[in-house]
Amino acid sequence: MKITSILLFLCGFMIMGCDNDKTTTTEIEVTENTNQDKKITAKTIESIDYKDYALSPEAQAVVIPWTQYQELSKQIGFLKKGDFSFFNEDVADLQEFIKGFKASLPNEFRTNPIISRNAIIETALLKLNEYLTLDNIERKDKLLGIKEVFVAFSNLNYQINKKLERDMYNDIQPE
Repeated sequence: MKITSILLFLCGFMIMGCDNDKTTTTEIEVTENTNQDKKITAKTIESIDYKDYALSPEAQAVVIPWTQYQELSKQIGFLKKGDFSFFNEDVADLQEFIKGFKASLPNEFRTNPIISRNAIIETALLKLNEYLTLDNIERKDKLLGIKEVFVAFSNLNYQINKKLERDMYNDIQPE
């Protein structure tokens, strides 16, 4: 009788001890998966859905001397590949770039729609910088910030195209 009760006690103790190991293993696996999910890759960025407007050939010719636009376009191309270095840098450097971007705006593009798109780009760039430099921001918010930059830049391209098209139609004289 004593041997049976001791064996039952030992079996119950072993079963309870084995159960704790499974819980610990599961927690470790969940933590590892969570860390993998926090990384933002080029494939993740590629899956962001937005309307991407490209510059028309006429607009590309006009924008060539606007070096700050060219730099922003190049950095957004890098962002699409998952390179956050430009958007991750010190906020003072980013503000200096934005200041130069607004100052170097060609005179023919100094219209209210284009100036407002520049302000939206400024806001989106600063917001993305904050999202990327702070550790406690969730992955979905970082992806939303990236999308906002893409949309703002795309809308600037759309407004530039629209402005040049409008100018072209205004220059057409009736016969």
